[in-house]
Amino acid sequence: MSVNLEKINTSQIQEKQKHLNLKNIMKKYGILLILLFLCIFMWVLTPHFLTVTNLVNIVRQMSIIGIIAIGVTPVIITKGIDLSSGSLVAMVSVMVASFAQGNYPIIVPIAIAVGIGLLGGLINGTLIAKGMLAPFIATLGMMTAARGAAMLYSDGRPIGGLSESFAFIGKGDILGIPVPVIIFALVGFVTWVLLNHTKIGKFIYAIGGNEQAAITAGINVDKVKIIVYAYAGLLAGIAGIILTSRISSGQPQSGLMFEMDAITAVVIGGTSLFGGIGTIGGTIIGALIIGVVNNGLDLMGVSSYWQQIVKGAIIVAAVYVDSRKYRKK
Repeated sequence: MSVNLEKINTSQIQEKQKHLNLKNIMKKYGILLILLFLCIFMWVLTPHFLTVTNLVNIVRQMSIIGIIAIGVTPVIITKGIDLSSGSLVAMVSVMVASFAQGNYPIIVPIAIAVGIGLLGGLINGTLIAKGMLAPFIATLGMMTAARGAAMLYSDGRPIGGLSESFAFIGKGDILGIPVPVIIFALVGFVTWVLLNHTKIGKFIYAIGGNEQAAITAGINVDKVKIIVYAYAGLLAGIAGIILTSRISSGQPQSGLMFEMDAITAVVIGGTSLFGGIGTIGGTIIGALIIGVVNNGLDLMGVSSYWQQIVKGAIIVAAVYVDSRKYRKK
């Protein structure tokens, strides 16, 4: 009888271990499996999806949203939000375009773009950290102001006539790899190092996990928040450079809803809106998922209105899953 009980207990333990192993695998690689499933699903629906040209096109197109999403990731880890990214892209776009027509060295428009994005992020961070404004309100104000500034500067009209050297940033390639993809990869690597191998990265996770405990531990929370929002603004500036170069003009209406696509990519990638949890790898995969969905629906000829509905459903589903995880903890 005891032998039978031992066999039963052993089998139960083995079943539990299998269940835990499967659960750990899904937790660790679930988002990657979803991406692979989506690729197969799109390939079944439209054979043109899995061509080298189309796959390269997907990564090139989503690199702009991906760069913004990488900047938003540390913000959300600290339990914040940034709604100003798309408008900063528009403001950068029109201002950069006026300096990228061949009258100045290429470093000038690049420096201006980075400076504008950084300044916008610094204002956001300062209003939140020192002005005690809620991140939603501060970045909503910047979103409105930056969009207005873009319209005012350009008089509501596109600015064209960009130089070939500037156009290379968004349209060129190096050894067959599109320049935007190279920039995206570099930004991802630098941010991964920042979050995982520096003190500031540890502080970011600590603030998101428990801000009061972080203050007690002696972390300068205000300084970290300003740095985080400034970095998000800087990356929005870089995204603005790439977009302007790709479309060969500065458009005051560009960047519409970019912030929502970026936030969606971050949340899909496993970063919690409740703070303290998130990875750059997850954000990159989340951005790829958005890119695959957009591209696949385009290839199938799905109306842009339906595409908005699908993306809205993805946002709600991602937030719902995130909130369920938080409640379970």
